[in-house]
Amino acid sequence: MLQQQLPRIVLTDPNGSSAEVLLYGGHIVSWKNQRKEELLFMSSKAKWKQHKAIRGGISACFARFGDVGSVEQNGMTRNRMWSLDRDPSPLPPINDHSSIDLILKSTGVDLKTPRSFELRLRISLSAGNLILIPRVRNTDNKPFSFAFSLCNYLSVSDISEVRIEGLETLDYVDNLMNRSRFTEQADAITFDGETDRVYLHSPNKIAIIDHEKKRTFVLQKNALPDSVVWNPWNKKAKALPDLGDDDYKMMICVNSAAIDTPILLKPSEEWKGYQEISTVSSSYCSGQLDPNKVLHGFQ
Repeated sequence: MLQQQLPRIVLTDPNGSSAEVLLYGGHIVSWKNQRKEELLFMSSKAKWKQHKAIRGGISACFARFGDVGSVEQNGMTRNRMWSLDRDPSPLPPINDHSSIDLILKSTGVDLKTPRSFELRLRISLSAGNLILIPRVRNTDNKPFSFAFSLCNYLSVSDISEVRIEGLETLDYVDNLMNRSRFTEQADAITFDGETDRVYLHSPNKIAIIDHEKKRTFVLQKNALPDSVVWNPWNKKAKALPDLGDDDYKMMICVNSAAIDTPILLKPSEEWKGYQEISTVSSSYCSGQLDPNKVLHGFQ
């Protein structure tokens, strides 16, 4: 199936920004600002086929707890066709935002899970930001626990010129070191090789600074206590069939997640998360973003 054949919804803003959302995977495959600059990374070798997850953009990854080692690769929610959510009591609208509500219901055999659930996703676009509100409801008669991640492939000019602020001093799990735990010692995260880490109990606001573009992504989140940072670098990129050899240079994954501690839902209970990504122009002093702005907001 070609990219153009996949049904999609296009959200637009009066100021000129836009987002494209596929019903396949509930996947955001484009987010452009008012200047029509693409803010999300899509792999040059992305597989636009059903039953295959699409590498790039923003997608929701849902996994039963115990499968957390594969939550990023989990195709359970990313390779199914979602539907428009016609819930009679949806989330209230967000002022000045263009929104779409999607839903994916478990089918037991199809999703290879013994538990019944509903996964909803509100996607809202405004002039300066993109908001995602995921919700998971237990429609089973037994409790279950799960891990969850919003996988954000962000477009950058050059990964070697990118730094992430807000994760310093945190404990993290290094998936390249047999999931061993370490404490971040650097003042900011920079990149000179493959990175695959889960930062635990991360703050609700993180800054991803692109020095070359003088642009900063500000990622805010709630009820998603962990942050996944991933870049495959050159050797791993060449080994991934759905990633171009040099694509790693133009992308960074910073995912909002609940991985280390399971989310437990009793029957009929619902969990709700929140993520907001915005962009601001960056100005630098000694190559760093003012940490007070990261913590307290941009004026």
